[in-house]
Amino acid sequence: MAEVNLSAALAALADNERQIQIEAKDIRELFRKLEERYPGLEPVLKNDVAVAIDGVIYRDNWSKELPDDAEIFLMRRLTGG
Repeated sequence: MAEVNLSAALAALADNERQIQIEAKDIRELFRKLEERYPGLEPVLKNDVAVAIDGVIYRDNWSKELPDDAEIFLMRRLTGG
């Protein structure tokens, strides 16, 4: 089971939960399960999130498989210009 850590901004959309235990085979399924549990996360997960799995950042590869004991961090993408 993966441990998902939410940034403060995302936790505010998830009943102020900062750490969530969840089982998912890949990032896409992780997002789907998080959206079911915390509907307020849906718009952010669809367009505005970066994912770090065991220290490696993934921006768009939502088919990346998750190791059983993965440590996952979700944060809003940083934008600039």
